[in-house]
Amino acid sequence: MKRRNVLAGLGALLTAGCSKIGDSKAFESLVDGAEKLHRGAHRLLGGRQPMAREFSLSDISPDFRGNGNTEIDSDAYRAHATAGFADWRLNVRGLVERPLSLTMEQIRALPQRTQITRHDCVEGWSAIGKWKGVPLARILDLVQPTPAAKYIVFHCMDSDDSGALYYESIDLIDAVHPQTLLAYELNGQPLPVDNGAPLRLRVENQLGYKHAKYIRSLELIASLKNIGQGKGGYWEDQGYEWYAGI
Repeated sequence: MKRRNVLAGLGALLTAGCSKIGDSKAFESLVDGAEKLHRGAHRLLGGRQPMAREFSLSDISPDFRGNGNTEIDSDAYRAHATAGFADWRLNVRGLVERPLSLTMEQIRALPQRTQITRHDCVEGWSAIGKWKGVPLARILDLVQPTPAAKYIVFHCMDSDDSGALYYESIDLIDAVHPQTLLAYELNGQPLPVDNGAPLRLRVENQLGYKHAKYIRSLELIASLKNIGQGKGGYWEDQGYEWYAGI
């Protein structure tokens, strides 16, 4: 694939408007400005694609805890898990030239990357794990985003107590980062259910709440305003920042 479709408009994202938080227009503008400054400074200091630190095998944490939801109360999901997700599919849609529906076998056959990185949770804990998966950029190569696409939304299978499904989003700059993976293995084993099987996002330059679990589909969009409350993610709807760079 020619990278012009994937990279079209990425420079504009560095100054694009962000989601609104707060009650007054003045406060919204202030927060938006601060978040854009944070995101822009983070990328400027490290270049467009700053690499997260990678560790050695001896650094791997003895236990990589699950957090938030650690299971899905669904007969269909349990059946997929029992079958090793053999018949499960990831759907990729939205502003793409070639919508896809991929099996786990097809995903595992794509170019892969393994990395040992640290997960930093906003709750105050960290863990180091060895992740294997397909770089998200390879998925984009297959589907060919249109020039209008600026964000990827990760629609998840788990939900909160009210039944609201989790979702998260990143822009195409982070999507084509070499360490951004759709991970299907943790520490040499198939991704456990309590860590988000069969696929979870690894976006290593951001805090843990951005790392969507139990992913069921990807949607490429031009704007976040019509997704959820328009703030870019389930936790962002609760007041968290959309860009959680570390």
